[in-house]
Amino acid sequence: MLFLLFQSGSGRYALDTSRVVEVIPLLQLQKIPQAPRGVAGVFNYHGRPVPAVDLSEITQGGPAEERLGTRIIIVSCTDTSGNEQLLGLIAERAVDVFRRDAHECLPSGVNVSGAPFLGPVMTDEHGVIQWIHEQRLLSDQVRDLLYSETNRLAQNAGD
Repeated sequence: MLFLLFQSGSGRYALDTSRVVEVIPLLQLQKIPQAPRGVAGVFNYHGRPVPAVDLSEITQGGPAEERLGTRIIIVSCTDTSGNEQLLGLIAERAVDVFRRDAHECLPSGVNVSGAPFLGPVMTDEHGVIQWIHEQRLLSDQVRDLLYSETNRLAQNAGD
């Protein structure tokens, strides 16, 4: 499997690249008033509004630092209606990829019920890397908030 490596604070994390659409530089986001924790805003991607979440906010409790290597990872995710949607993931130092076989990914030994997105771990010469399951990052309630308007507009266009 091919993984995209990124950091959040001092932690190292990885995403399976099979769901990655594109990695782009950090853009100016339109803030969403009263958005849930971790939702950083919305940005324009080829004429389409795409919500973005801050992985540092979700994993470490504070926003990502705006560095040269801070990127928006655009992933394809499924909303609660089963439709494919785009989601931007703000990540620090998202500049490396690496390969690992699935059998090299091992359970961490810790089950955090409030973080269902944390997957197994793998190691390299620099330490532990935690696999992030992007499909589990957002609760159904947050996904509904982010995509309900998009789904409503698409439904109205089809009528």
